[in-house]
Amino acid sequence: MSEVRHVLVLPDRDAAEEVAEALGERFGLDEEPRLVRDALAGEDDAEDAQWLVVLRDDDGRLDAGALDEFVAEWEGWREDP
Repeated sequence: MSEVRHVLVLPDRDAAEEVAEALGERFGLDEEPRLVRDALAGEDDAEDAQWLVVLRDDDGRLDAGALDEFVAEWEGWREDP
């Protein structure tokens, strides 16, 4: 089975940590999401970094639309694969 991932983009670390915690409660995840700092090209300032929450969804049970609505509550978005 192919590996499926969802990448949620958040404006800051606090939002990413909140989303990662709330995802488990809202969607009943089997695995803890990964947090990844994504520095914007050419930016040295840590304030200019986005944070990514990476979710594995190997069985394809997470609904992309539901994730879009969920992450929008933190002014984030879901990257299309």
